[in-house]
Amino acid sequence: MVALVKTVAYLGLEARSVEVQCQVASGLPRFTVVGLPDKAVSESRERVQAALAAMGLALPPKRITINLSPADLPKDGSHYDLPIALALLAAMGVTDAEQLGDWLAVGELSLDGRIVATPGALLAALHASENEIGLICPAEQGPEAKWASGIPVLAAKDLVSLLNHLKGTQTLAEPERGAIEEKPIGANLKQVKGQETAKRALEIAASGGHNMLMMGPPGSGKSLLASCLPGILPELTPSEALEVSMVQSVAGLLDSGRISRARPFRAPHHSASMAALTGGGLKVRPGEVSLAHLGVLFLDELPEFQRPVLDSLRQPLETGHVDVARANAHVTFPARVQLIAAMNPCRCGHAGEPGHVCARGPRCATEYQARISGPLLDRIDLHVEVAAVSAMDMALPPASEGSEAVAQRVSAARRVQEARGVRSNAELDGEKLEHYASPDEAGRQLLMQAAEKLRLSARGYTRMLRVARTIADLSGAETVGRAHIAEALSYRHQPARM
Repeated sequence: MVALVKTVAYLGLEARSVEVQCQVASGLPRFTVVGLPDKAVSESRERVQAALAAMGLALPPKRITINLSPADLPKDGSHYDLPIALALLAAMGVTDAEQLGDWLAVGELSLDGRIVATPGALLAALHASENEIGLICPAEQGPEAKWASGIPVLAAKDLVSLLNHLKGTQTLAEPERGAIEEKPIGANLKQVKGQETAKRALEIAASGGHNMLMMGPPGSGKSLLASCLPGILPELTPSEALEVSMVQSVAGLLDSGRISRARPFRAPHHSASMAALTGGGLKVRPGEVSLAHLGVLFLDELPEFQRPVLDSLRQPLETGHVDVARANAHVTFPARVQLIAAMNPCRCGHAGEPGHVCARGPRCATEYQARISGPLLDRIDLHVEVAAVSAMDMALPPASEGSEAVAQRVSAARRVQEARGVRSNAELDGEKLEHYASPDEAGRQLLMQAAEKLRLSARGYTRMLRVARTIADLSGAETVGRAHIAEALSYRHQPARM
């Protein structure tokens, strides 16, 4: 007899069907797991055997073979423990093998029989929903699994209670769907003294989903401005929140099934490796650029990042996804992010400031800013110089306009963009870009003159048009005019300051 239990293998945000097959046959006693298991899956033999022993069950003195089908698909992770245990129990006649055919199981087993949480329960639940079957998962991940509507969920604390429920001697309560976290209260634009140009650029960036680079001396408020951005961005739609939660589920960051409507804000340290930023590792996991999907990736001290690490962002910023290729797996993660970066003008941080003379001269700023490649800078729509804040500026009263008022204008602009069939103007392309962002005659003449003088690349030309369209949306204009083009051009990349 061969007992079958369904489970899944995770490849990026894709859950692929895996069938756990268990055969108990005559022969010398042994317990074998085949089907390209990794170390964690191979070790499940010991965990399963210990969990059964904690229930008072011993393995039969026979040849036990577990096959994970399809056999050519690599299997990694400890979530195979529970389906292996259930398949073995069905083969031993402890539980009904036919009954298990209506369920998909994921979960790790502890040595005392408890069922422990593993990453990816939401993806497993969505896969079960697509196949119209139920899900068996750890109790603490029941609220997470319930976000996949329309499927029964068995969330068990241990193997004993799960078996009793399947036999009908105990009833496990249906878990409640996880809570929706309220938007956290962060920094407010009222805290920013001065910096009107930078605040205007931040509003444009938030309205159109544009990438932005702030350059200024230490203490000028660059990090504070970046921390204000989540407070003016619109909330995630329900479908976007589910999309973000899928990434968090794979990364094991979805705590107690709580889903947030706030956009992610990730700020990795400049010592982050390429795998940490774009994803990868021995077991391929999403990186910071994917964890910031549909949100903000903030890179402070931009030139201090390793240049190959920064250049690895060039493709995700353009395509909205990141491909992680390994010898045994090719995984794609979503990476539609808004890049916000901050940097000093030079190594000492004060190049170009009144009364400051750099010991290394103009080379200090040139060499420091040259750490960032031109192709990466070309993918950044808004380049803003943030001047130093004086003591007199700090003594001024708080700004009259805070994040609340700016957020209303940003939301209104986003609604106009959604009516065009895009999430934001940063995604305008092809015919939609030509239709919605084509300037009037005066704007077109200015655009042609600027493109020739500034030697705009095709990408720079396109991105500048998108910014101009956003500026027009904020002003309520239907057509991109000369003033919108002029303001958009003022945010293009400037050479190093002397």
